[in-house]
Amino acid sequence: MIRQKSIAVLPFESLSPDQDNTYFADGMSEEIILALSRIEGLKVTARTSSFAYRDRKTDVRIIGNQLGVATVLDGSIRKAGKRIRINAQLVRTDNGFHLWSERFDRELTDIFELQDEISLLIAEKIRENFGHLDIDDHLVTSKTRDIKAYQLFLKGRFFQLNWKSEDFERAILCYKRSIELDPAYYQPYFGLVQCYGILASWGFMDKQDALESANLYLTQGLALKPESTEAYFAKATQALWINWNPNLALHELQKGLALTPQDTESLESAAEAQTALGQFGQALEYINQALEYNPLSPNHHYTKGNIFYLQQQYDKAIQWMDKALAIDPNWELAIRTKACCYILTGQKRLMESLLSSIPQDAGRSNFLGLYAAVHAERPVDAGDFSTQLTAYLPWPVYAQLHTGHTREALDALQQGIQQRNGQYINFCNDPLLQPMQALPGFQNLREATFPAAGEETTTGLQQAKPATKLSADEASAYQSALHAIMEE
Repeated sequence: MIRQKSIAVLPFESLSPDQDNTYFADGMSEEIILALSRIEGLKVTARTSSFAYRDRKTDVRIIGNQLGVATVLDGSIRKAGKRIRINAQLVRTDNGFHLWSERFDRELTDIFELQDEISLLIAEKIRENFGHLDIDDHLVTSKTRDIKAYQLFLKGRFFQLNWKSEDFERAILCYKRSIELDPAYYQPYFGLVQCYGILASWGFMDKQDALESANLYLTQGLALKPESTEAYFAKATQALWINWNPNLALHELQKGLALTPQDTESLESAAEAQTALGQFGQALEYINQALEYNPLSPNHHYTKGNIFYLQQQYDKAIQWMDKALAIDPNWELAIRTKACCYILTGQKRLMESLLSSIPQDAGRSNFLGLYAAVHAERPVDAGDFSTQLTAYLPWPVYAQLHTGHTREALDALQQGIQQRNGQYINFCNDPLLQPMQALPGFQNLREATFPAAGEETTTGLQQAKPATKLSADEASAYQSALHAIMEE
């Protein structure tokens, strides 16, 4: 269904002589997306889905139907020296009619004012054609006076969103150089927290070094801008993926979503936090909302499929993994989870066909061995598995558990939990760990890692006073405390 007050901002085409300036055009597009998403009542397609149309000549009517939007903004950017030229046009998706178009020639130092001007003009045109919107006087504010620092941040963001370990490292270099130019510019600090958090959680660099760096930059970023979507998301990232505290992560994410309700990164992170707690209904609500704004995100589709997988609803899980793979055939998380579904449902031929798409050294033999062990096809030894391939699944545990070494499996699980490795965070509901569920050691790990929410929130309230009549101030204070507990 297409909402009338809605827009997708396609990636601006870079016409700059230096093709390396694609990151700058992408950054401009994303800044306008973020600015427009702050307008209450206006649905704005998230970056991932809008950017899916890069280098594709797609009819706007098709884009409108696929993204569920009534308007599309596209254009081009030429950056040369200290000047910038932007051509932009706003088009209806039902009939291709041009609602607005304009060319802007400015100094590069005026970039934030230009972003604000374009965003306000677009919002006004949507209001003129589709109905009332409350639009603030400004949608973009200046974040730094050093334009080179800003360009380095955009380049770092460009690399970070490639979601590859080597590109995280390139992003880190850009963010650090940005900070060197303007230590008071808050955005690169939070970018560094996210990069180091991911690298630490998924084992791509020394854990202790990554955690120390993440904590350092988080502290510095919060000192500059404690109340921002980036700050809350960075704190949530640390809480969820580094400290495994989903409740605290949700608390921070709610603050960020209060500022930017359409932030799909925060919505997905909230879904992941609820998933870790086993609150699958709430997790689905968050990821469904993320998909409304970002329908072409392979990771959102994977996240939704993973929720069904952890509930052992394998047909639904495969359906959503297929949707992720239709967008990106190489999305490894979806491939591996789909392979696990085939193992658990005994569909060997389909699993073998799926695994033919991944290299042998990427874990194909592990899946074949796991299938044989689970279905007792042939003798399999724990040493037959490569336990170094831990980037996506807890193979050290699977290898021991499904070859009959329960004690060793518990030890491997405990080690992964103690190290807070990301691939272990859903161990409570992992279907391939089902044989461990009845073991006392497993239950102890569950209770120690994710205490019941009620137990956490009642800490410090155990010493109850005799019932007495409360004063008005006391009643108000207790009411506020109770409300906060219930909200959390």
